[in-house]
Amino acid sequence: MAQLPLDELSTVIARIQGLLLTEEKVTTAVRLLAQAAKESVPGTIGAGVSLLDARGRRTSSGYTDMIVRQADAVQYERGEGPCLTAWAAEEPVLVPDLASESRWPEWRKGVAGLPILSVVSAPLMAGGQSIGALKLYAAAPNVYDEGSAALLQLFAAPAATLLSHIQASEAPLRMSEGLQASLYTRDMVNRACGVLMERRALSHEDALQLLIKQAREEHAALHQVCERVLAGTPASGI
Repeated sequence: MAQLPLDELSTVIARIQGLLLTEEKVTTAVRLLAQAAKESVPGTIGAGVSLLDARGRRTSSGYTDMIVRQADAVQYERGEGPCLTAWAAEEPVLVPDLASESRWPEWRKGVAGLPILSVVSAPLMAGGQSIGALKLYAAAPNVYDEGSAALLQLFAAPAATLLSHIQASEAPLRMSEGLQASLYTRDMVNRACGVLMERRALSHEDALQLLIKQAREEHAALHQVCERVLAGTPASGI
């Protein structure tokens, strides 16, 4: 895939900064960011930005096309998908070809009727914590590669800082409490993943997916499942 030149990338980022700094509402800001992200990577049919709370629940979303709204809705409903994984793991997630992907079986089943074959998602990191994720969808396979993931990370970094500032200016107390809860939850998830990695010889990604799956089946919060794992009293599924 042709990568965006650094000078053009700088122009795109500057544009986003200019747009977001003039906006007062988070909902408008995420919509503007999503549109600019879609235009920045050739082959993209839709882009979206999701801001998530400490439990991985959507607080605000912006999307460029209805297909993004549909694909994201399945993630929120099923509790799994590349966007939620990028947020929880605080790492970019690359899906070159959804047809050969084995992760997120419930999400893949839910989007089977949508023209989505390539996905790349990057966490929105601000102040040392992830406040959400930026994602791109393509109708053809192999549209995105490691260069796309790296580009999206560069794109997401200044956007996350600006979005966090907008959130903070609208609800400083809520964000302060959310930040503390998010940091606590993220540390707990990482430690629970470490326990499962050692106990069951899993990769970090597989351990995370197991925790998310267990939380969904129990209709419980992710941090509650992690607490039991760390206490040595996990559910039978783990």
